[in-house]
Amino acid sequence: MARISTVDVMDMKGEKRIVMLTAYDYPTARLVDEGGVDIILVGDSSGVVVAGYENTLPVTLDETIYHTKAVVRGSKNALVVADMPFMSYQESLEQARRNAGKVMKETGCQAIKLEGGENMADTIRAIVDIDIPVMAHIGLTPQSIHRLGGYKVRGKTDAEAEQLMRDAVAVEEAGAFSVVLECVPEQVAKQITEKLSIPTIGIGAGRFCDGQVLVFHDMVGLFDRFRPRFVKQYANVWSI
Repeated sequence: MARISTVDVMDMKGEKRIVMLTAYDYPTARLVDEGGVDIILVGDSSGVVVAGYENTLPVTLDETIYHTKAVVRGSKNALVVADMPFMSYQESLEQARRNAGKVMKETGCQAIKLEGGENMADTIRAIVDIDIPVMAHIGLTPQSIHRLGGYKVRGKTDAEAEQLMRDAVAVEEAGAFSVVLECVPEQVAKQITEKLSIPTIGIGAGRFCDGQVLVFHDMVGLFDRFRPRFVKQYANVWSI
């Protein structure tokens, strides 16, 4: 069986619900891959649930590469997407292209993910222009928590909802093959999903996205500091 491609993911819109989970190591990658997920995200959430940081900001490019290499080795079927860590792509288009290329070349992953909407459209376009697929991420963007004032739902006001729609359209026009909607009101996510021709993948964004993503550690109860309210927990490994 050939590995799922970004084109396959785009073709799933309106045809199949997309399933995405995080993994940061070889055994977890094997587990979720054999479970049939479509996409494995090597998220910068590793900084919190694996390394114990308070947020994702300290994660480095080298750490991302280390985890992604392990996940690629542990998976055969799922599309592997690597998160670009904070300040690995925001400085300049040249920096973004160089670091995205480094991740792709050294890990063997099939795509990268970065946070931002209209403000990152040029960056997405620059990376896509060198043939690196990009998954976008809008709504609550954890790398922006200090500017946003914490982990809060985005899109509750009309102005925020309108900005989210502009962000979604901008990342699609820039060439993103999909977009994560995090902590967005259900009806706003529905409107964005209906507007875009690329798949939306929700996390705390309601029922109407084209797919869903969860942090593996949240889903199986492997992290005790907190559990997002929207997470359906299938086990409580921490209590064993």
